[in-house]
Amino acid sequence: MEEQSLLFHIGPIWFDGTVAIMSALVCAIIFLIVFICTRNPQLKPTGKQNFIEWVIDFVRGILSDQLPAKEVGNFHLLGFTLFLFVFFANEIGLMTKLVFPMNGNEVTFWKSPTANPIITMSLALMSILLTHYFGVMRFGFKGYFKNSYLEPVFFLMPIKFIEEFTNVITLGLRLYGNIYAGEVLLTLIASLFKAFGWITLPLVVPIEMTWIGFSLFIGAIQAYVFVTLTMVFLNHKIAAEH
Repeated sequence: MEEQSLLFHIGPIWFDGTVAIMSALVCAIIFLIVFICTRNPQLKPTGKQNFIEWVIDFVRGILSDQLPAKEVGNFHLLGFTLFLFVFFANEIGLMTKLVFPMNGNEVTFWKSPTANPIITMSLALMSILLTHYFGVMRFGFKGYFKNSYLEPVFFLMPIKFIEEFTNVITLGLRLYGNIYAGEVLLTLIASLFKAFGWITLPLVVPIEMTWIGFSLFIGAIQAYVFVTLTMVFLNHKIAAEH
């Protein structure tokens, strides 16, 4: 049987139900973690407050490496939100696998949202559009256009236009490729057990556990890379070219 996502439609528009459910679940998990960790903050943080403050400081460090010091506070919430969503969206598909037979196919109800190119390309497009928006807010449209496309020399404008499209593609596909490849390999390793039975268990379990650990690491790295590149692109739009 072929494995596929749960699909549904509203009128003529089709939706990936699995991705929609998992994306909503990721948002709920992030909300609960932040809500629980920020209740009753203390002057001398311990436990859960230490954890959330460490994450906040970690994201602030990412922004500090890419943005002028005076801009870090302005975009810290954006970076924090992006990092948490991408991180949990990357990792959640490694927790388990829920597959049920339906209409002759195996329908999966649990996967990483970022293993779907629509999600990663949408995140990338949203991030790039936000950099343009903040650039316009900073300089006005005329100043933004001059700073982004006419500086330092005007004849580079065609290359800079092409770069805007390639930024979206590379930002989205880099994330998708890493997460999708990880889930595919985990599925292939598990299929050995399904194909050859219990005799493969001593081989499959250590390989599967090793790859899960590696995939967790890759998921964290990709969240870091996504936020870092977003801030690099943002810096190009809000910092004056010379």
